[in-house]
Amino acid sequence: MNTPICDFVRSYAQSEALRLHMPGHKGASLLGMEPWDITEIDGADSLYEANGIIKESEKNASSLFGCATYYATEGASQCIRAMLYLAVLHAKAQGKKPIIAAGRNAHKAFVSAAALLDFDIFWLFPERAQGYLSCHISASGLEQFLTQTEEKPVAVYLTSPDYLGETADIRALSKVCKKHGVWLLVDNAHGAYLRFLPETMFPIDLGADMCCSSAHKTLPVLTGGAYLQLSEAWQAQLGNRVKAAMVLFGSTSPSYLILQSLDAANPYLEGHKERLAQFLPQVACLKKSLCDDGYVLCGEEPMKLTLMPKSRGYTGIELSQHLLHRGIVCEFKDRDYVVLMLSPALGAEGLKRLQAALTSLPPKAASSEAPPKLPVPEQVISPRQAALSLTETLPVEAAEGRILADTAIGCPPAVPIVVCGERIDRQAIKCFRYYGVERCAVIVEKPKN
Repeated sequence: MNTPICDFVRSYAQSEALRLHMPGHKGASLLGMEPWDITEIDGADSLYEANGIIKESEKNASSLFGCATYYATEGASQCIRAMLYLAVLHAKAQGKKPIIAAGRNAHKAFVSAAALLDFDIFWLFPERAQGYLSCHISASGLEQFLTQTEEKPVAVYLTSPDYLGETADIRALSKVCKKHGVWLLVDNAHGAYLRFLPETMFPIDLGADMCCSSAHKTLPVLTGGAYLQLSEAWQAQLGNRVKAAMVLFGSTSPSYLILQSLDAANPYLEGHKERLAQFLPQVACLKKSLCDDGYVLCGEEPMKLTLMPKSRGYTGIELSQHLLHRGIVCEFKDRDYVVLMLSPALGAEGLKRLQAALTSLPPKAASSEAPPKLPVPEQVISPRQAALSLTETLPVEAAEGRILADTAIGCPPAVPIVVCGERIDRQAIKCFRYYGVERCAVIVEKPKN
């Protein structure tokens, strides 16, 4: 598979042209990467009006994923917003009110999209007790919701895999959505590699209508590289609007370094199925060994290792410190979990090093501490109204009864406990305290007469 973007930039860097265009470094190698950092000069194509080398590279990616695939240089957040914009357009074309039914563990990019696009949200809460990072929705539960709701949403929006590695039954859920004439949109940010498993778990293959995938999270792509991907049916209906949707939420100066990494990944991905087939048994062996050693694991995603270390008497923060002292840096940790993202790039030696570090930690008496039950907050105003309101920052203890003005959770994991526009109650404050949130922005109240 060719790499048209990389080939063009390499040729241009070697031409020693006098660069009287952006960027300001003019290709001088002050930091090391400048010769390959360009802008939309003649021949370089333009990401949002692609008809040359970028279009050719996106066509290569589309053939690998088996569906229409569009590049983004600002992460899956850009793709999430564009995907939702297309859903709103579709609703308006159908003469419907733009309503999205969304799993409660949606990334804050979903909430910011609601503020920007002003669509209504039906929140889908988990069907079994879970923390704020997961939201199990069964096909039967979704069927019941869509049957009983008076006003059907234009789309159902789910996160799968989620941050902990839990996966939804996309195939069954997509059948329910199709029965009710509702789109299924999937935040697949953590699952770009799922297409290349021995048996695909890629959302579009399983019946989703659109998904976003963070190439940089699980594939060898620079941070910010991502894909927006459409099923054949929705590509036929909305393919001509995708680039307009992407540019609405993206910079007019996309990074050519990131574009080159997306382009260079394509020939690598041609052999990724075989690469994963060799590495997955090693990961499965590691997981089994850790379970035999007393660790409790969470999630079905094959290339994510999520530990629940309270079974060995430690918090996730304590375990992450233990790993850090041995030169191992985790993706995420809180009091309940440690999330480790695996890749064939680690090799067998990387897995052995991880196993040695984990098994060197002596077990203690298991901790019975459980996280507080999540709140089901009252929505007072829309995310858009909240985002455009005057705010003040308060200690969480002083925020009871106030309306949240932001998501109050950092990145990672960027999943809100309370969504902007909702009222903060006592249970929400318990959750804030448990997860280390000390201050939050609330809407300034009008003085009472």
